[in-house]
Amino acid sequence: MFKHILVPTDGSALSQKAIDGAIDLAQSVGARITAYACLPQYPYSPFADVAVEPPDDFHARAENEAREHLRAVERAAAEAGVTCDSVTSVEAAPYLGIIDTAEHQGCDVILMASHGRRGLGSLLIGSETQRVLTHTKIPVIVYR
Repeated sequence: MFKHILVPTDGSALSQKAIDGAIDLAQSVGARITAYACLPQYPYSPFADVAVEPPDDFHARAENEAREHLRAVERAAAEAGVTCDSVTSVEAAPYLGIIDTAEHQGCDVILMASHGRRGLGSLLIGSETQRVLTHTKIPVIVYR
């Protein structure tokens, strides 16, 4: 069975449901969790005339928000008696960071949330979950 679960979080209510599911699964099978948060790349070009936020401020704010979300996962896991580490990385797209982290941390399953969009909405908006499913060989549990 699973021994190391990667659970990505963006701080949303939907990702919180997946976190709760990952903790429940980890408890039942004696697994540990790695919580992951993807930090966005700086969205402004160095050649642009206007920068809304200086790069250092942007990165510090993004890191602080991610750490806050990850601390919440760590606290919930600790309350449930589940071992939990946390990781962040800066990636062009969250799915790349999710897959890379799962591979480098030796996770044997990724448990993540999905909005469950269908039809034209899913084609136009896309889905990080769908991208993870199509680009990794690691098993993925989709929590909805």
